[in-house]
Amino acid sequence: MAGVIKKTTGLVGLAVCHNPHEEPDVEKLENKINCGQIEEVISQAEAELALSRKMTEWKPWEPLVEEAPANQWKWPI
Repeated sequence: MAGVIKKTTGLVGLAVCHNPHEEPDVEKLENKINCGQIEEVISQAEAELALSRKMTEWKPWEPLVEEAPANQWKWPI
């Protein structure tokens, strides 16, 4: 894809990222990462960053405020 401008990702709702990385050959980068189109990788990274910010607010690693009800996490219900 070097020198070629991608016009579409072919995925509904996912726009082309015109400057995804400093590497000029985006197709080579996509093959190296092997996780789909670079726009998909960027979208996933943004989602993970948003989740990590929420986790710092939620603090799921801290103890529960009160004891959980018996069999709260028992599977199957």
